[in-house]
Amino acid sequence: MKYLGSIAAFVGLVAALWLVWHEDPGQVYALMRTAGGGLFIAGLAHWLPMLFNACDWQTLIPETKRPGLGTMLRLVWIRESVNGLLPVARVGGEIVSFRLMRHWGLRASTASASLIVDMQLTLISQLIFTMVGIGFLLSAHSDSKALHLAGNLAWGVVVLMPLMVLFVLVQHASPFERVSRALSRLTSGKLAALTGQPARIDQSIKLVWRRRAVVIRYLFFWQPLQYMATALELWLALYFLGEPVSMMDAMVLEALVQALSSAAFFVPAALGVQEGGFVLIGTALGLEPTTCIALAGARRIRDLMIYLPGLLAWQISESRSRIGRLRS
Repeated sequence: MKYLGSIAAFVGLVAALWLVWHEDPGQVYALMRTAGGGLFIAGLAHWLPMLFNACDWQTLIPETKRPGLGTMLRLVWIRESVNGLLPVARVGGEIVSFRLMRHWGLRASTASASLIVDMQLTLISQLIFTMVGIGFLLSAHSDSKALHLAGNLAWGVVVLMPLMVLFVLVQHASPFERVSRALSRLTSGKLAALTGQPARIDQSIKLVWRRRAVVIRYLFFWQPLQYMATALELWLALYFLGEPVSMMDAMVLEALVQALSSAAFFVPAALGVQEGGFVLIGTALGLEPTTCIALAGARRIRDLMIYLPGLLAWQISESRSRIGRLRS
């Protein structure tokens, strides 16, 4: 297991390079060169979904303890950068975010609850948008390739749905407190002092879920805005690549590629998975394979533009936190 991330990254990189080579790298490069600065504009558009993510995550924190929108946007930026570029199985960003929230004065239970519920609601919304994407693929594209792909994706949703439901429901059974109590019994009460903190985390999670208006706005306002804004990136990139599509097609492409990338969470930066997803789903939507590879390249350009500075911002934040602790 120690080397799983490295092996997955190597295999993914080989797969990505093979896809590029198979679809004529010269033509892919020519397409991207023609798009030029347009791909830079499409990459900058990623700040819009990050802003919406900051807004929805912020609503999960009680108003009296809530960081400002600028702070939340910085947290989203750093979280995505860590998850997007480092071999951390898509959870390292959450751990880094928790550390920074604690450094900035937020209680551990409040920070943990906001992160856990944010993950839960994101999974639910991703499931919803994946099903919408599959439905649109079935209704708007009747060729055999699209139908076969939609059928396979639908079976994947059927398999994953019970696991996602279980993940959400288990949080209402005070799992942190129960685990802490079990460990305390196994150690003859030596860990009893730890029970209080897990109990507060469980209680904070339940309090967030009881704010039904906040949860509904998150799922049916902020998350759709976030998906539309992310689809706008693809729409812009395809426009500059000379293959304009409808906004609905861009949303379907984004939703289904995200679903595939999330399913392969153990692959660092979704290497190979993202490229294969763009080819698989893009061609089902009528795009040329070469355009799909160029689009995947545009997404990688965006990652470098946004996430490399995000990793630098993380290190600066950690350094400032350490200096602050030393001074205090």
